[in-house]
Amino acid sequence: MAFSRAKLITGLVATSVLVLAGCSSGGEDDAAGGGGESYRIGINQLVQHPALDSATAGFKEAFSEAGVEVEFDEQNANGEQGTALTIAQQFASDDLDLALAVATPAAQAMAQNITDVPLLFTAVTDPVSAELVDSMEEPGANVTGTSDAAPIEKQLELLKEIVPDAERIGIVYASGEVNSQVQVDQAREAAGPLGLEIETQTVTTVNEIQQAVEALGDVDAIYVPTDNMVVSGIASLVQVAEGKQIPVIAAESGTVEGGAVATLGIDYTELGRQTGEMALRILRDGEDPATMPVETATEFTYVVNEDAAERQGVTIPEDILAEAEKK
Repeated sequence: MAFSRAKLITGLVATSVLVLAGCSSGGEDDAAGGGGESYRIGINQLVQHPALDSATAGFKEAFSEAGVEVEFDEQNANGEQGTALTIAQQFASDDLDLALAVATPAAQAMAQNITDVPLLFTAVTDPVSAELVDSMEEPGANVTGTSDAAPIEKQLELLKEIVPDAERIGIVYASGEVNSQVQVDQAREAAGPLGLEIETQTVTTVNEIQQAVEALGDVDAIYVPTDNMVVSGIASLVQVAEGKQIPVIAAESGTVEGGAVATLGIDYTELGRQTGEMALRILRDGEDPATMPVETATEFTYVVNEDAAERQGVTIPEDILAEAEKK
């Protein structure tokens, strides 16, 4: 595989992360060295699972590390678009300094309702397709944030290393998630040169995951994108995969912890922290979300689950094991 094992450092950053210490837009806090800073931030997280939980935690850590006092109103939509909308409507009537949406459906609900305070998103794969921003470089309104676009081509190359004879790859994804369809399209594009064929099944609820995996038929491996519904129900997918001895390759490390074999994935804590640093630049330095480019993850790391590999009937190559984080 023609890339560094230790870490992939991509050139995808849309803007460099600025040093936050000692910078303020002016006012009474300057004289006190920032000691009087205090903000109220609403967080709308679509569903609870390791990747999104880590992104939210990283966002909050950025404020703690900067010594900035924040009152967080943290809400979870439990995977329900209607609940995400209700939370957004509540936040729209609250006295917030800034709002954060975690995952695409939550971000769409928030953007429809919050127009008069800065709104950041994280764990959104394609904010342009989701109609959250005009472009990655010039968002154009009160909304910007960070994308969790995964290195799908490299992840499929990893799949081929672990399952060299693989030809048919199964993907289960939520039909209502724009970011998931984007990833499936990218997987189809990347699959051809690798001699892979993509088979898909869609779900509308977590309860449909097991049946959808069964309906994939005779596939050689399963690829799990950063689909919030499927990741939140990963145990059902893994149960079928283990029973059929089908290796599962994931788009992020939380899914590996949940039972997939491996990934070349994003550190969601760092992605959340990156979003928090953007928020600090807005709140303390007066930057305008409309002109703040959407940022992307900068580091991708191998993560493996050797126990899952054994249960799914594959052996992880030694050169990957030597460089990988173990789950």
